Amino acid sequence: MRRAMAEAEVGDDVYIEDPTVNRLQERAAEMFGREAGLFVPSGSMGNLVSIMAQTERGQEVICEAAGHIYNYEMASMAALAGVLPRVIPTSDGIMTWEQIAPAIREKVYTRPQTALVSLENTHNMAGGTVYPTRLAHAICDKAHDAGLKVHLDGARVFNAAVHVGQSVGEITKKFDSVQFCFSKGLGAPVGSMIVGKKDFIEHCRVIRKMLGGGMRQVGVLAAAAAVALEEGPKRLYMDHDNAQLLAQGLANISRVGIQPERVQTNIVIFDIGETGLLSSEFLKRIAARGVLAGPVDGRRVRMVTHLDVDRGDIEQALKVIGEVVGQGF
Repeated sequence: MRRAMAEAEVGDDVYIEDPTVNRLQERAAEMFGREAGLFVPSGSMGNLVSIMAQTERGQEVICEAAGHIYNYEMASMAALAGVLPRVIPTSDGIMTWEQIAPAIREKVYTRPQTALVSLENTHNMAGGTVYPTRLAHAICDKAHDAGLKVHLDGARVFNAAVHVGQSVGEITKKFDSVQFCFSKGLGAPVGSMIVGKKDFIEHCRVIRKMLGGGMRQVGVLAAAAAVALEEGPKRLYMDHDNAQLLAQGLANISRVGIQPERVQTNIVIFDIGETGLLSSEFLKRIAARGVLAGPVDGRRVRMVTHLDVDRGDIEQALKVIGEVVGQGF
């Protein structure tokens, strides 16, 4: 990947003249069965650009209550796009049409109007859960019948595709827009992609520039993303296997709460409330011994398996966690 970056042919992407970026966008569009793609610096920008291109100020976006666009993107849809999130809480991050339909505003001018439904696949803070393809397609069909657009925050959509055993093109074909990240499981250092119809992507290009996302000789980053796009998906099953190994091991540690059967992809969330430790103290103790994780809240911890984590790392992490939990206070 670093060699590809060093050798990348570059031009000015603001003028649509960077050949490496252009090839990457064309390849991404091809993989997703779309007309065009647009390289953006981050998934958060990709989601915001997609929202802005498909809504008007004062409208609403239906999304899941624990979703990334609602909790981890600095309220950008409100602050910059001028739209409100209308959130639906779920137990596993997966919305159904029966939950979405009642949240759609009635067509009266005194109410903010629903413009967009946004799904997240895999769902980060629900532990990497995956939308069944049939359910995602049904939501898109019914939303379109209701006059709504549907966006997919597919930061880890390749993980979802591996889990269901289908291509990313198949599982996302009915969405109006898709954003996916090169910097998650695919392993690139930076970058995300929006794919959709050509006129939609051209609209997104304008918005990207307005938000400061017009990058010049960015082929050096696109080259890394191109390697990630071709090679990254081939090994994601290993991350899923390692996550299951981690989950099964955690289930065998006393006072650690987890249901391994709920771990579908590469994200493992577990409860340490019964250990007597707050997540902040637990994380400090395992970090001191070379194991890194992140907090979900005061009692839940999140770990992610990726290409820099192997089976030996999982076994070492379980050893450290078992010892730390055994120490308690």
